[in-house]
Amino acid sequence: MEYRLLGRSGLYVSAFSFGSMTFGGGMSGDVGPDEARAMVDLCLDAGVNLFDTADVYSSGRSEEILGEVLKGRRQDVLIATKAFGPMSPGPNGQGLSRKHLMDAFDASLRRLGTDYVDLYQVHNFDSLTPMEEILRTLDDLVSAGKVRYIGHSNWAAWHLAKAAGLAEKHNFTPFVSQQIQYSLLKRDAEFEMLPAGVDQGVGALIWSPLAQGYLSGKFRTDVSEVTRLGSVGRVNYWDDETGRKVVQALEEVAAGYPGASLSQVALNFIRRQPGVSSVLIGARTIDQLKDNLAAATWSLSDADTEKLNRASRKSQPYPASHHRTYGRGRIPTLSLQPIRAD
Repeated sequence: MEYRLLGRSGLYVSAFSFGSMTFGGGMSGDVGPDEARAMVDLCLDAGVNLFDTADVYSSGRSEEILGEVLKGRRQDVLIATKAFGPMSPGPNGQGLSRKHLMDAFDASLRRLGTDYVDLYQVHNFDSLTPMEEILRTLDDLVSAGKVRYIGHSNWAAWHLAKAAGLAEKHNFTPFVSQQIQYSLLKRDAEFEMLPAGVDQGVGALIWSPLAQGYLSGKFRTDVSEVTRLGSVGRVNYWDDETGRKVVQALEEVAAGYPGASLSQVALNFIRRQPGVSSVLIGARTIDQLKDNLAAATWSLSDADTEKLNRASRKSQPYPASHHRTYGRGRIPTLSLQPIRAD
């Protein structure tokens, strides 16, 4: 397993980390304690050291199960959890107010069975709470020794930049990570969020790197009622020309790596991208997890990475499109979609 620094911090995280959204049966998948323990053991054997969850996953049950299976191994792992979503009735039962964050954090500690969290992340942006209030609350948790590092999830690039400026101005603990959606079929993060993260020293933790399982190739003929795409109706990748083209490219690339699955190829593409600290993998079964973890044992060639890049590349939004058209030759090496003469 490869280990990378998480943003501009001294914390090493495994290039592939584990997301436990399937734990508990209340959200996606129905992984109970016994199977969860087997999954965590498999991850540890593969060198995974970062385990991610959130209070809203299965209404807290995911945190409880993860805490149970990590007992006795706390010093060997990094636990990350998140807060924002509704966990109690009433107007203050969600969001990023000081009240909700403090209440949510204490509840997460109880469910996880630990006295500190390695990475505490705000799960969404709260436009009603002043950012100074959010940052001061997180800084207080760090100062109290209850949180080691802080991150955010699903924030826009300007949120990240504003938070960085306020942290410097007020001497607040800075964010070291952003957890964002990124895959061969969802590359929006390349235009603002990933470049902003590199600029500000905020490492990216990637969720849904397989586009809700679509890039495994299993949805080529049907959308099962028991999958995430089928059960919640999120078929935004299905019957799409780009999706079919990307899956075809994955098949062609995978053929050049004996034993490699489409999932492993897709995961390795994301692992190679600038600004990515770790790619979150989740699973509903042990076999899925074994296959995904095998991506850590090999790497894509530059040529195959470019082939996938071309197959999945979409038109750039403004102002990125303007920068590309009128700023040719001045695009930094950070660009994930290289400017070419053709």
